[in-house]
Amino acid sequence: MSAGSAGAVAAVDLGATSGRVIVGRVGPDTLETETVARFPNDPVFAGDGLHWDILGLYGAALKGLRDAFRTEPGIASIGIDSWAVDYGLLRAGRLLGTPFHYRDERTARGVETVHERMPHAELFERNGLQFLPFNTLYQLASEPADVLGFADTALLVPDLLAFWLTGAARAEITNASTTGLLRWADRQWDDALINALGLPGLSRGILPQLIAPGERVGGLLPHVVEAVGGSADVTAVGSHDTASAVVAVPMQADAAAYISCGTWGLVGVEVEHPVLTPQALAANFTNEGGVDGRVRLLHNVMGLWVLSETVRGWERVEGHAIDLPTLLDSAAEVPASAVPVFDVNDPRFLPPGDMPARIDAWCAEHDVAPPRTRAEYTRSIVESLAQAFADAAATAGRLGGVDVRTIHIVGGGALNRLLCQRTADRAGMPVLAGPVEATALGNVLVQARAAGFVTGSLDALRDLVARAHTPRRFDPVA
Repeated sequence: MSAGSAGAVAAVDLGATSGRVIVGRVGPDTLETETVARFPNDPVFAGDGLHWDILGLYGAALKGLRDAFRTEPGIASIGIDSWAVDYGLLRAGRLLGTPFHYRDERTARGVETVHERMPHAELFERNGLQFLPFNTLYQLASEPADVLGFADTALLVPDLLAFWLTGAARAEITNASTTGLLRWADRQWDDALINALGLPGLSRGILPQLIAPGERVGGLLPHVVEAVGGSADVTAVGSHDTASAVVAVPMQADAAAYISCGTWGLVGVEVEHPVLTPQALAANFTNEGGVDGRVRLLHNVMGLWVLSETVRGWERVEGHAIDLPTLLDSAAEVPASAVPVFDVNDPRFLPPGDMPARIDAWCAEHDVAPPRTRAEYTRSIVESLAQAFADAAATAGRLGGVDVRTIHIVGGGALNRLLCQRTADRAGMPVLAGPVEATALGNVLVQARAAGFVTGSLDALRDLVARAHTPRRFDPVA
């Protein structure tokens, strides 16, 4: 889709396994994206645990932005999104250590420390978050007191990169809402909670000023301008990648559920106000900030991580890459009734490792026959994900008062036809798949609106997405 005049922006989109820099050209009848750089995101295991290579990611982002300015010298804005919860600690602007990966197992002691002072049910009343052992609050509670006490600033990953680009330390609110330290009553840092927890070294002072999607973070620092070959503002977007992805779901929010499906499957509905009911607590649902003050009522499902980690294990054994489409075609030939449906949200599937062995162990504990072949393992994983997606979508609609009649799948999972079809079958309603690059599109659209290239509500932005990217429809088969 293209027409008339359009403005250009750049999106830095960091996923759990890879990153990309995308140039977006946006106008009232224009929504085009061009990927100018892709780079791997490989965590590093050091002596003290699993870390992100944050400096490598920042360097790759700078190179990608240089490519973006070469491609489109008129870039007006840069926006950054990434996964949630992980952070860097700084002192006088200097990073104190490489950020830990949320899959590092150190957080168990943080959970115990926090819940000794405040049980999850009480936390939920304040922050609205489902229990996940790697939420930022638990990670901070796992930090040595002397390290946390020495830090003067804590920045989530996209905020850290924005700080290095601009020198401005800000906390974008959709990502801040995943920390456990934001209170829903007024969407401000919860000073009383921080004081009540009494964590050694943790003070309100390390949490920076909050900023909303669409607000200006700052201009590029002179040495950054030199490095990337251009000048632009950095604009806050939905810096939690799911918040950006939901912007680009071409849905009727009062009649649909969304699944942002990649490493994780984030399944939920969009509502106006947080749902802090006992039923939401019991269902382990979460309330996270969305663009334009919306609330993403959702449940984290383990997602394609289980499949990708399974395939990586087989590739290590084989010594070569496995073609995923061929594997999925083989899985499609396996009858659904021939494989077990296991609980993909079981905590055993969170860390890296031998997923088939863990599936076998789950099956043994539940007295069901395990898969035998690679095709059967793949089909079992797909069936289990589809059931978890269907269940979570139904629960989200019930909790949020949304009459869910359609499920939208965006992100990489939209390319998995077997998963989309089986989700439709198990949910008993149509699945609309796409766009695949929803996160980057949402990032681009929020920037473009802030720059005045487009106007209107989220509905208007989603209408532009629908006109540019026709989703693929999967109707349920009896």
